[in-house]
Amino acid sequence: MRWRPTVRISVRQRLTAAVGLLSAAALLVVGATLYVIESRGVEQRVEDAIAQEVDELRRLHAEGVDPETGVPFASPDRLVTFFLSRNLPERDEMLWAFPQTGQPSFVGEADPVLARSTAFPRLVRELAETGGLRDLRIAGERYRVAVQPVTQGAASASFVVTSDLTAARAPLRELMVTYSILAALSVLVIAAIASWLAGRLLAPVTRLRDTAHGITEGDLSGRLEVTGNDDLTDLQRTFNAMLDRLEEAFASQRRLLDDAAHELRTPLTVLRGHLELLDPHDVQDVQSTRALLTDEIDRMARLVSDLLLLAKVERPDFVRPETHDVEALTLGVLERARALSGRAWVLDGVVRGSHVLDGQRITQALLQLAENAVRHTDVGDEIGIGSRWHDGSLELWVRDAGTGVPDELRERVFERFTQDEQAREGFGLGLSIVTAIAEAHHGHVMLDPATPGAPGATFRLVLPGEGPA
Repeated sequence: MRWRPTVRISVRQRLTAAVGLLSAAALLVVGATLYVIESRGVEQRVEDAIAQEVDELRRLHAEGVDPETGVPFASPDRLVTFFLSRNLPERDEMLWAFPQTGQPSFVGEADPVLARSTAFPRLVRELAETGGLRDLRIAGERYRVAVQPVTQGAASASFVVTSDLTAARAPLRELMVTYSILAALSVLVIAAIASWLAGRLLAPVTRLRDTAHGITEGDLSGRLEVTGNDDLTDLQRTFNAMLDRLEEAFASQRRLLDDAAHELRTPLTVLRGHLELLDPHDVQDVQSTRALLTDEIDRMARLVSDLLLLAKVERPDFVRPETHDVEALTLGVLERARALSGRAWVLDGVVRGSHVLDGQRITQALLQLAENAVRHTDVGDEIGIGSRWHDGSLELWVRDAGTGVPDELRERVFERFTQDEQAREGFGLGLSIVTAIAEAHHGHVMLDPATPGAPGATFRLVLPGEGPA
């Protein structure tokens, strides 16, 4: 079982922590780099100062003449003592004369740590013959020690330069302490600003969450107030559009269920009533009731089939577009329609070319329009079927010379369960199915305006396209 943290950390807190950690890491790297560079600079300045003192002594030793008397130095001790009397050491630096015999002397600020140390004289004795540069640690203090031997015949002395590296680095340490304090304050300020900015940037997401929490199955009216002009603004618009689609879908489902319940209630009532009044001993009554109940069951089966078809509209595989020959499709619909009833079926017109569409669904829609035309016409009346290219779209139509569509129904004739009071059969779902098929092809269905003195109605499927191919 995987362990999951119980503490909830918000995105705002994560962003703030990430920005704070990144800022702290960047300042830490800058501080470490600064310390290394400055530390090397301090050591380089110390070494340069020591090298300068040693070079000056070497030049004086090479000349070998006492500037005061104009004669050679009497001894190495005299040379080193004279050099110390003429030079002023740098800060944190001491110049030492270790004679061949006797106690050493120095120039500079006295350092009690070196004065009491036994390691310092021992190091000088080790380098008395060869000379050199060494580091020495005494009581936690670090010194840079340079020893330069001075010989004259059999006599020898040592010139020693010591520099307190710990003291030389003191200003750098103070600088780094100041830098650390400022860096810590900077991280806090950056984190505070990052938290404020994250809150501002994530405000649309917070409103989206609150809106989503406030939405229930029965109330989808909540909407986000769209602000700004960035990716989050697009998210707000997309969320509002999603709510619009959901609200429309839920409302459509509720209407569909209400209408289906209403439509099914009538045949069920008929079934119950006839079964209650049925005389089982009367053969004729049983046969007539059986025929009536069978007809009602067929009507309910057709209603359920139509409702299932409408429920599939939102599925991505509702239509499967392929390239079809429009002329063959139009003639095929006409041939199938001739079997519906004894009407005068005519071909109004046909277009040659191909179009990308679902041939079965378009055929289904046109046959549904043909069935509607049959319901509103009598035997021998003319019904026309045709196709054409018009204004960059493919139009397929069914025209009849029947009773036409009443004016009061023309605005809502495509709504579900809408039908003329004089309709002979059906549930008013046919045009809804045709509309769903047309919209699945990114087109629409239209009813031609009524023409004074001209009977019947013309329904057209308008499918967008690039023209005949």
